[in-house]
Amino acid sequence: MKHRTAFFPGSFDPFTKGHEDIVLRALALFDEIVIGIGHNSNKARYFSLEKMKGAIEKTFKNKPVRVVTYQNLTATVAREVGAHFIIRGLRNTTDFEYENSISQVNRHINEELETVFLITSPHLAPISSTIIRDLHRYGSSINQYLPYNLEEE
Repeated sequence: MKHRTAFFPGSFDPFTKGHEDIVLRALALFDEIVIGIGHNSNKARYFSLEKMKGAIEKTFKNKPVRVVTYQNLTATVAREVGAHFIIRGLRNTTDFEYENSISQVNRHINEELETVFLITSPHLAPISSTIIRDLHRYGSSINQYLPYNLEEE
């Protein structure tokens, strides 16, 4: 049987329990998950790339998960890491509309690439990186939304 690698791209600023849930569930479907922290030219990072990469690696220690950073098209990076699948989590129909368009373009760039959508677990659906950044920016604790302790990273 062929080794099945999936690529999970995002800005992960920060990587949340919702993201962790998607990765853990995807591990039941794939042999390896490559988490790609992409540089989004439309967004300035709030948490450093190095901090997030380290936190994610620590979260999935002893699991078949790799973490890479990239500044390229997602479909191109998926090919470079040997992935034939992209994993995306969907919280709502707005996410679907956005992700569906991106998946069509990715498939055009890399015909061997299939996007797999996983619906966010209901108890994690309200969590978004944007909300977590705002909470942190104004002094609220955010560790309950993260699979790691931010202060230890």
